[in-house]
Amino acid sequence: MDGYNLFYGLLAGTEYKWLDLPALLAHILRAEQPESELASVCFFTSGVKPDLATRGRVSKEAQDTYLRALIEKGVRIYYGRHQLEPRLAPRFVDRNTPASRLDQVAIWKLEEKETDVHIAISMYRLAAKQAALPACERIGQIVLMSADTDMTPVLKALREDYPEVRVGVILPHREGFKRKAPGSLKNHSNWMRHVVTRDELAACQLPHQVPTRKKPARKPDYW
Repeated sequence: MDGYNLFYGLLAGTEYKWLDLPALLAHILRAEQPESELASVCFFTSGVKPDLATRGRVSKEAQDTYLRALIEKGVRIYYGRHQLEPRLAPRFVDRNTPASRLDQVAIWKLEEKETDVHIAISMYRLAAKQAALPACERIGQIVLMSADTDMTPVLKALREDYPEVRVGVILPHREGFKRKAPGSLKNHSNWMRHVVTRDELAACQLPHQVPTRKKPARKPDYW
């Protein structure tokens, strides 16, 4: 699961950020593939940079608290990193004025690094490991939750190299927003869920307080 895509495509600006991911994914699997059961959940993200976050250190603490709650629910967390570098970019004048390399301004460019590659490698390695297991122990499918077309090559490779493994895609898109489904992802998947509804998000929220091995993970007040 692509954490960046999940947050900005589905959760930002809503009251559903305290999301029980295993519950939501199990629900969608039952709806889309009734014969399937959720085996495991992997969450790929990068740590919030407090200096650039809307609420500073509070945003970082909220993310850390949420990840602790997910870990307690059995979710495996994988970290990438953010890279901030000075760059030049074309000046924005208005929508009717084309960008020009002759008129550039200095900016700070923030990029999430390693996450896409980590997702792709993890999916492919999982399929490879399953192929070495007895048929009765193998998983039947791998499901990607992301709308990032950078994932197209790994979906294509999975379909070509391990055709016995079904590939599903869940787009982290809210209802009411007109977004075209990424054709490249659709073309290399066995099935695709286009929208996650508000009712589904509301029904799949974590308890306000999640017990952990240390202090409880409490839903951030501003969430």
